[in-house]
Amino acid sequence: MYINKEMRDDLFSLIEEKSPGAIPLYLTVRGSNAYGTNIPTSDIDFAGVFIQSHDDILGNKYIEQINDSTNDTVIYELRRFLELCGTNNPNILELLNTPSDCIIYKNDIFDSVLEHKDDFLTKICSGSFGGYAKTQIGKAKGQNKKQNWEKDKVSRKDLLDFCYVLDGEKSISFKTSKFGGEYKPFINFLHKKYDVRNFGLVNIPHGKDLYALYYSETVAKFSKGRIVQTRFLYKGLVKVGESVDGGENYGISNQLRLSSIPKGEKSIATIVYNKDGYTKHCKDYKEYQEWLEKRNLQRWVDVKSHDQKIDGKNMMHCYRLVQMAREIAEGKGVIVRRDNASELISIRKGELDLQTLINFIEGEIIEIDMLFKKSNLPNFVDIKLVNKLIIKIRKEVYGL
Repeated sequence: MYINKEMRDDLFSLIEEKSPGAIPLYLTVRGSNAYGTNIPTSDIDFAGVFIQSHDDILGNKYIEQINDSTNDTVIYELRRFLELCGTNNPNILELLNTPSDCIIYKNDIFDSVLEHKDDFLTKICSGSFGGYAKTQIGKAKGQNKKQNWEKDKVSRKDLLDFCYVLDGEKSISFKTSKFGGEYKPFINFLHKKYDVRNFGLVNIPHGKDLYALYYSETVAKFSKGRIVQTRFLYKGLVKVGESVDGGENYGISNQLRLSSIPKGEKSIATIVYNKDGYTKHCKDYKEYQEWLEKRNLQRWVDVKSHDQKIDGKNMMHCYRLVQMAREIAEGKGVIVRRDNASELISIRKGELDLQTLINFIEGEIIEIDMLFKKSNLPNFVDIKLVNKLIIKIRKEVYGL
């Protein structure tokens, strides 16, 4: 890993911008570059520890952590950092054990924390590392991951896709009902007998999202054998004339359009409108479009190419976490730089069978729980040590 002065200066500037007068204590490169699993398209992420100014600590300006605009950089205030050490947070323990070639800056005062890095390892790691691994499995297998939306959520639908005609005990899609055939809103006829602009709707009392459907022929005015004016008695089903996205009624309203129906008219069908479904579809579609703009393309290509419907990066971290948990339980400490980086990268690319991998990891988690129970690790972090370090470093930095 190549560390340069510009990295350090940028992090110093970020700390000063977010917490004027604060002092950097420890700044590192984290993530794939620290693990050794980085690829040419990998970003460089940063982490570290700072201490706020004496006035901010005594006053009401305490800041737990500093992040950049993309959250690729996270720098913890001393107290928050040591509190998280007490919970055996995997990211924090990795930060304490950063490989030397990924350390950008270290204030000598911080050595008093690094000297105690093994004292922060407890049986809690079984839950923090193992639990995190379980979360990654859930993310990897999640069928609602946005990269799996391609088939069922990215096709833009209109309001009438969520309308159904009641037929006895059945409900039939409005677009494929007896009114239907291929349907193009506001433009073509549904059927040679029905003009979409001539439909009218009224609410059915005491029926949530239930409507009575009416139809009226177009009233035409002729002059010298030619149509000079056309009038529709009803308003149609959806709002017309305020279209977006190529002329279709997307995003205008989630309401069906109601008409005034003369007394004595008979409805031709009962319509049920899944309004909640349409509203959720619009939200999903918007989120998906935003995700398309922001997604990591390389990560998407890796995942889609192996066609296992998982997030390969999540599975890579899952596998890495259970390995690290085993090493901690076996007394080897926190090993951040992985000697099996090539294997981890192959997992990211989907070159290993998903189910085989999941079965192995789930078996490992069970065995690791047993290893931690049998280990000589303490049950909890010594809270007195946490307090001692906070007080000691603050006194040294503030000259007290």
